[in-house]
Amino acid sequence: MSDVIAELAADTSVEGDAKPASPVQSTKQFSVYEATSQELIERSMAPIKKEFLCPPPPSRSVKQNDAADVRAPQSGLVQEKKSKRQLKRERREQSTINLCPQVARTEDVNSCQYKDKCRFNHDIEAFKAQKPDDIEGQCPFVASEMKCAYGLSCRFLGTHRDIAGNSDEKGKSEMNYFNKETQRLLWKNKMTFINADAKLKSLGLLGHAKKSNAAEENSTEKTQNGVNGTQPTEVTVDSAVSSEPTSEMIQDVDIPGPLEIEEVRPMKKAKPEDEENSKPGDVGGVNDGVKVEEEAKKNGFSTSKADVEDEDSIKIVETDSSLKLHPREKKKLIDFRDKLYLAPLTTVGNLPFRRLCKVLGADVTCGEMAMCTNLLQGQASEWALLRRHSSEDLFGVQICGSYPDTVSRTVELIDRECTVDFIDINMGCPIDMVVNKSAGSALLNKPLRMKNIVEVSSSIVETPITIKVRTAFFEGKNRIDSLIADIGNWGATAVTIHGRSRQQRYSKSADWDYIYQCTKNASTNLQVIGNGDVYSYLDWNKHKSDCPELSSCMIARGALIKPWIFTEIKEQRHWDITSGERLNIMKDFVRFGLQHWGSDTKGVETTRHFLLEWLSYTFRYIPVGLLDVIPQQINWRPPSYFGRDDLETLMMSESAGDWVRISEMLLGKVPEGFTFAPKHKSNAYDRAENG
Repeated sequence: MSDVIAELAADTSVEGDAKPASPVQSTKQFSVYEATSQELIERSMAPIKKEFLCPPPPSRSVKQNDAADVRAPQSGLVQEKKSKRQLKRERREQSTINLCPQVARTEDVNSCQYKDKCRFNHDIEAFKAQKPDDIEGQCPFVASEMKCAYGLSCRFLGTHRDIAGNSDEKGKSEMNYFNKETQRLLWKNKMTFINADAKLKSLGLLGHAKKSNAAEENSTEKTQNGVNGTQPTEVTVDSAVSSEPTSEMIQDVDIPGPLEIEEVRPMKKAKPEDEENSKPGDVGGVNDGVKVEEEAKKNGFSTSKADVEDEDSIKIVETDSSLKLHPREKKKLIDFRDKLYLAPLTTVGNLPFRRLCKVLGADVTCGEMAMCTNLLQGQASEWALLRRHSSEDLFGVQICGSYPDTVSRTVELIDRECTVDFIDINMGCPIDMVVNKSAGSALLNKPLRMKNIVEVSSSIVETPITIKVRTAFFEGKNRIDSLIADIGNWGATAVTIHGRSRQQRYSKSADWDYIYQCTKNASTNLQVIGNGDVYSYLDWNKHKSDCPELSSCMIARGALIKPWIFTEIKEQRHWDITSGERLNIMKDFVRFGLQHWGSDTKGVETTRHFLLEWLSYTFRYIPVGLLDVIPQQINWRPPSYFGRDDLETLMMSESAGDWVRISEMLLGKVPEGFTFAPKHKSNAYDRAENG
């Protein structure tokens, strides 16, 4: 019955009243209340102990009448998700007063440097009159012996006390903040990428040379996949999305200047030319490797042919010195062997959740996937995904892009601006929006482009480059085994293989036999990490014993459902965790969230949102003490059951209303008119439109 297994978030209903868990529909020939544990497992159903099973549901007519009576009050919790524009408009229409952060911090209306021009309100008394009641508990900053930076706007104001020091402790514990000067250069399209562009040109990936290289990519792809197999992912992006500089733009320059491709054109308008030309040395000293003299010559302040020749020779010397390091001779070494690796997780894999996993035993953490084009456009929300906490001692970021120029420039920029231990390039994302841009798993159909991306990126920085792939694009057409021997020679330090194809999404079980095969074929200088369905310490042990060459296993959905899986693996036990212990873990997440997003009203609601997103996964956990057979498998679907106490029953409910009630236990009452719908609703079954 493995072909009926859906993605973790699939079939998650957020409608209806709070219930322990929805019953699996039984046929006339089968009943979950009479079946043996083995029969349930064969049907991918969890073997819950009989004493915890809910009574059989009433007749259909009675059930419908009850649902009609009970579901009406919950309708406000499950309304259709509103767009960001709608939510922003509603926030503006609200009459709440947004107190100036500086005034809130100092409690002095004269402390704001903008005075009357400030876009925030300075009326302290009016703010206090409309401020919601304080939340029960202690301010997360004060609890950590830090001075709260939110002052009057903090929702825990009553617990504040005098603490020596300043309110910049958060800045000391978090790093990789987005530099405003860097953002300005990206917006004005004045950022230069000396190493990346030099390497791209040497490989013929700029101008006319790139066009011939693209033709070679397409011919290679057709030869290996066949025309029919590649058409669904062949989107005409080469000309529309990532148009390159013309030959006239680069024929007289050894190293191209600021970024010129349309794909990463900034959203904001650049300043007039006369304003920019009035400060020819404006970029000098900020953009690494660009001198004031070079900027002046580029703007026409020196037209001497000898000067131009000297400038070119200087650039060539700088380029040679920066590229002389062989990709496999990295100064920064990283060893993944036997380390517990938390996968980069969209939405839920935020900084507070990663901090929580570090407390519970994770060794390696990685930020959420960031799109290269958004980073090169200077989008602050995308750069926030690269933020790192000081407790993350082995931390990497994951990026996703379509072309060697976009990815390599992003790699150079991250290496320059951020503190990371490795940079992971995503080549396995199955999402349609990503695949349609020839990124993610679409790259599996373009091995030559994969090679160019890895080769250029790994040769321009000393930070180790890793990649994450799936077995193939189409099911039954595995191809990583034919590439694995070369990936190490491209310059990658490690490769993570998710044991499913893009077409599978999360349906069916991960193919670990194929991961073992690829691991044994890999070169000795390449670390291979397996990924897929690791949900207990027994799974970890089995994969490590079946294939000793495997460096480690990446844990993704298993950490979403039970982040204490890292503790289980390190202590080699099945943790029969109680509802009280789970609540304490949620309290830690809330504390980390308030320290990261803020303890004011906005920060509280942001923390609540991400807590609810996490609860939409973790309700799938079945306590060890309720199972007839352990450990729980990630593809088991439970019948209707209840827990050992009311809190445990509440935590296993699939109703969004119950998730909101849990959040109210930790963050107080939700605002009036509050709605929530999980982002990952999902359907992971094999569909034609998904390739």
